Amino acid sequence: MRIPSFPTALYRQLGGKIPSRTLKLKRSPLVVSRQVRWNSAGPSQKEITVEGKTYKTDSWMNTPSSILDAIPRRLHTQPDHPLTITRQLIESRFPGYKTHNNLFPIVTTQQNFDSLGFPPDHVGRSRTDTYYVNKDTVLRTHTSAHQADTFRKNEADAYLISADVYRRDAIDRSHYPVFHQMEGARTWDRRAAEKQGKTLAQIIWEDVAKIPKHDVKVEDPNPTIHPERNPLQEGHSADETEAIAAHLKRSLEDVVVAIFNAAKTASDAGFAAADEPLKVRWVEAYFPFTSPSWELEVFWQGDWLEVLGSGIVQQSILNHASVPNRVGWAFGIGLERIAMLLYSIPDIRLFWSNDKRFLSQFSASSPIKRFVPFSKYPACFKDVSFWLRTLSSAAGGASPTPAPGASTTASFHENDVMEIAREVCGDVVEDVRLTDEFVHPKTGRRSMCYRVNYRHLERTLTNEETNDLHEKFRQQLVDKLGVELR
Repeated sequence: MRIPSFPTALYRQLGGKIPSRTLKLKRSPLVVSRQVRWNSAGPSQKEITVEGKTYKTDSWMNTPSSILDAIPRRLHTQPDHPLTITRQLIESRFPGYKTHNNLFPIVTTQQNFDSLGFPPDHVGRSRTDTYYVNKDTVLRTHTSAHQADTFRKNEADAYLISADVYRRDAIDRSHYPVFHQMEGARTWDRRAAEKQGKTLAQIIWEDVAKIPKHDVKVEDPNPTIHPERNPLQEGHSADETEAIAAHLKRSLEDVVVAIFNAAKTASDAGFAAADEPLKVRWVEAYFPFTSPSWELEVFWQGDWLEVLGSGIVQQSILNHASVPNRVGWAFGIGLERIAMLLYSIPDIRLFWSNDKRFLSQFSASSPIKRFVPFSKYPACFKDVSFWLRTLSSAAGGASPTPAPGASTTASFHENDVMEIAREVCGDVVEDVRLTDEFVHPKTGRRSMCYRVNYRHLERTLTNEETNDLHEKFRQQLVDKLGVELR
């Protein structure tokens, strides 16, 4: 569940406050980094300090200073920010759930991967996908990095975690390397049911009856349990699983109905067709930390849209968290994705804007209104073509030392191109797309061509600015990836 966020390259201030020709990075005073290198070829600095916490670095370090500079922003806690309003709307549908909104984003690989059962060769562990500080430390790629710890503390039967998460990703209007997720979980203690002289399923069904009813059409054609597609976990009874699944689905349907009713009642009559009935459907899914698992989709403005993922928590996670008597469900949802739907925000970079023309349109004390674009500045497209290094492959991700999911030979990964574009051009780059590739029939060399769309959110870029940025981008591709420009 994702969706990203952005000032320029995550903290470059766009919009006249910094000279447009220089576009220099404005660092947060809370973040100190030294000689940060960020391409997947590997850095060499000794340590970094983030908000008073110091971390040793090694050859796995691939986190740029622009990403570290995003940590203090915490957009999901800023008053009247659209992400905060979205978070609060969802939280309001879970009365009594304990909320966690300030968990620190630098975690161990054990927390981020091992505690959730990610296999050693899972692609998510690759340095082409994940920001590493050192071999054993990463910037969390999902809020589930805190799941086992939260279960272990056992402070409440139910919780919600909202946080900024980090992934190396494509550049377009709906993806960014920093975005915000919310996850929630509800568990029950078998021993509590025994003390009441009831079965666990009875206790859960009583809780299901307390969830608000809705009149939205729900499509749920598949059985709760399927031996191949959605298997029952060992140690779970079918009755318990049916009850947990019902509580999960009714709870999350209630959230989605609240979200989309809020969208439909936006003051702008054109936001959604008033007579378009809301429809939702449950789709079987697979996640390594839940089984059975489902995605919830909503029919919205003529198309089915994935909204969240969910499932019954793998018992092994609860067992390893020292709460083996508990069973329950969990879900995850992308806050940017929901906020973009609620407010009809067209570009994910806007969430990071400090422009009053953007921020003044949102208030927690006012009804949700459709975002009104304050301007649309022209795009500028430029291409860059290059030959990859010999032995390179467009499927790899090199490491100075073998890393999970990475080739031990010189290699190329598209996320490296995206990272360079963000670091050089900041939020001035709106989109980067592969437009052509071919292999030379005689030499076997591979050529790639990317089209870069430069567009400032707050003013018109000059040709001089764009040409300067593009030339720096081209040169960094050579310096960092060893490609040969065409």
